[in-house]
Amino acid sequence: MSISRRGLLGSGTAIALSGALAACGSNTGRDDGGPGGRPRLEQWYHQYGEPGTQQAVERYADAYREADVRVQWRPGNYDQQTAAALLTDSGPDVFEVNGPTLDQIRGGQVVEVTDLLDGVREDFNPAVLAPKTYRDRIWAVPQVVDTQLLYYRKSLLAKAGVEPPKTLDALIDAAAELTTRDVKGLFLGNDGGPGVLMATPLYAAGLPVITEDGAVGFDDPAAARTLGKLRRLHRDESLLLGAPSDWSDPSAFVQGLTAMQWSGLWALPLIRKELGEDFGVLPFPADGAGGAPAVPVGAYGSAVSARSARRAEAKAFVKWLWVDRTEYQEDFALSYGFHIPARLSLAKKAAALREGAAAEVVRFTTDHGYAQPLLWTTASQTAFKDALSRILKDGADPDGELRSVVRKTEAELRRVRKGG
Repeated sequence: MSISRRGLLGSGTAIALSGALAACGSNTGRDDGGPGGRPRLEQWYHQYGEPGTQQAVERYADAYREADVRVQWRPGNYDQQTAAALLTDSGPDVFEVNGPTLDQIRGGQVVEVTDLLDGVREDFNPAVLAPKTYRDRIWAVPQVVDTQLLYYRKSLLAKAGVEPPKTLDALIDAAAELTTRDVKGLFLGNDGGPGVLMATPLYAAGLPVITEDGAVGFDDPAAARTLGKLRRLHRDESLLLGAPSDWSDPSAFVQGLTAMQWSGLWALPLIRKELGEDFGVLPFPADGAGGAPAVPVGAYGSAVSARSARRAEAKAFVKWLWVDRTEYQEDFALSYGFHIPARLSLAKKAAALREGAAAEVVRFTTDHGYAQPLLWTTASQTAFKDALSRILKDGADPDGELRSVVRKTEAELRRVRKGG
């Protein structure tokens, strides 16, 4: 999922991190208490692109009577800023996090929040709750669900006599058949797919990147078979490349440059506005006898810093906002952009998600959603993405490339286990 509700740190991590550490350790404006003797809490959010979001979270904070909650809107590399702040005494009390990471959990940088979900844990979408859970203990409360999906133009498929693809083979065939002089069959991003697809094709083949017992899940001939098939999209020249904007923006799709596009749920309102009912939605299609449709999901979560002097008060606020106040949760998900509430009950009853394409997305996200597991480390992800790029774009041997990624992932798992 991309950082703005839609990250890996670059090679300048150490320098940037030291600068962020200095920045977050000064001028926080914090004092010991707020008006009326209420405790003061600092709450951080990354800078959302959707208009009205900042005003909404400030309104939620103002409505809380048990503490004086001060919202900080953080532009720039938010994940890097929070990583640095968690190492200081002057960071946030409550913060949203695209994680937390396994290192942050095991390093004691965040507070366990399992008890906040007592009685409602089963109501949170399991796909986005899982990567915030370590050894059955929860470390952040999911705020919303973001997801990616396949959009297709009904009229273009009908004109070509092509059915909406339900298998990977059918998707590849459809992309070729839909490609004309003026329209490409499929858009997977300007890099041709590796950046946005990542492990989704593996899950579509029935292969998780990490199994439930903590082993490599794609050391299987089916993985090479599936990734090898995707090379045909490049050989057939059925992929749109060099679009004016990348996969997260539906402009190429609504302008008719491509008959199908992989994008996010956030694009649905604009697509519906521009195309009316001339579009459909699908999960990434299954491959092979053991495969199933795959829907990548992600979620920012609300977490509490272990360095906070007001951990109990911070936890109480997180529970109030992200567990108890369901009207704010629905408002946050659907009034500023377009996202699925993290609570299954809210997603089911939300009027904007109860019919049409949006209802289909909720259904297949619930049935087929997956999130990156905590044990799928940054190093493993980078190795896989690089291998996928070589397979798809350079025609590299899938078996050889995947063997290398398997070895790297096994080494990462050994490193993680050694660290406790």
